Amino acid sequence: MIADAATVIAPVKARRSAFERRKLVFPWILLAPTLFIIAAVVIYPMIYSVYVSFTPFNLLRPETFAFDASRMFRNYERLLEDDVFITAFFRTIIFMAVTVNLEYVIALGLSQLIARVTWGQGLIRTLLMIPMMFAPVLVGFQYAWFFNATVGLVNNALMSIGLMTTPKAWLVDIPTGIFSIGLASMWMNIPVTTIILLAGTLSLPSEVYEAAEVDGASAWQQFRKITMPLLQPFVLIALTVRSLDVGRAYDIVRIMTDGGPANRTEVVWTYVGEMAIQNSRFGLASAMSMVSVIVGILFTLYLFRQLMKSRVVQ
Repeated sequence: MIADAATVIAPVKARRSAFERRKLVFPWILLAPTLFIIAAVVIYPMIYSVYVSFTPFNLLRPETFAFDASRMFRNYERLLEDDVFITAFFRTIIFMAVTVNLEYVIALGLSQLIARVTWGQGLIRTLLMIPMMFAPVLVGFQYAWFFNATVGLVNNALMSIGLMTTPKAWLVDIPTGIFSIGLASMWMNIPVTTIILLAGTLSLPSEVYEAAEVDGASAWQQFRKITMPLLQPFVLIALTVRSLDVGRAYDIVRIMTDGGPANRTEVVWTYVGEMAIQNSRFGLASAMSMVSVIVGILFTLYLFRQLMKSRVVQ
């Protein structure tokens, strides 16, 4: 009897173990196409860029693609001596800090106002998203025309009301050139931050506000003591998304000023494009890209740590 029972149980165990193996393998089979695409589109180009950043690769001189361990940090040493790159790097950080913080303040005010609208809120949200529908290239052309020195809308409007007597070259002067680019970026992207903060505001529990009203808290006290602390996770998500987006700004800058004149509005990624596309210096351009990517990763890790802390507090 015992032998017969073992004979019956053994195939059952074998089938069960085979089923368990298929359960483990099947999800990976489903993920395989996605993993392959990620490897081909993200991982391989990243590894290739890291390799190229340690070579003096020039597209017009294929023999420079060779790796030399004794000179592998040459590109990074040159970056420390490149005044244009250093200036563009710090200009990018300042541009990101000012633009993102102004966006946040404006978007926070808009989100709080829209959250209190009792009629037509859906229509307002739809209208708010219109700037997001424009391509960055189109926004760049639009604002380049706005700030044009001769036929620009801004000069004509200010001169018509008597605030200016002579046209101003907004895109040429310092710091109005980078200010004009920041204004274009903010106009297009404030709706993104507003939608994130509005979603967070609408998801906050109403019971907390009702209790605060019973205790006699004013609107400002409710905003400062309840809304802002509870809204912190959404604020950090919005700041992370927008900081990374502004930090890799290229298209609007490329269309409006192309980093000029005389590198006055140069940011990191326009300078990378100039080195790689116009000068064919792929090795140096890859080194610039790696520095920017590392800074972006560190900044993202910092914001996500803050996000985790805010979630623990909640």
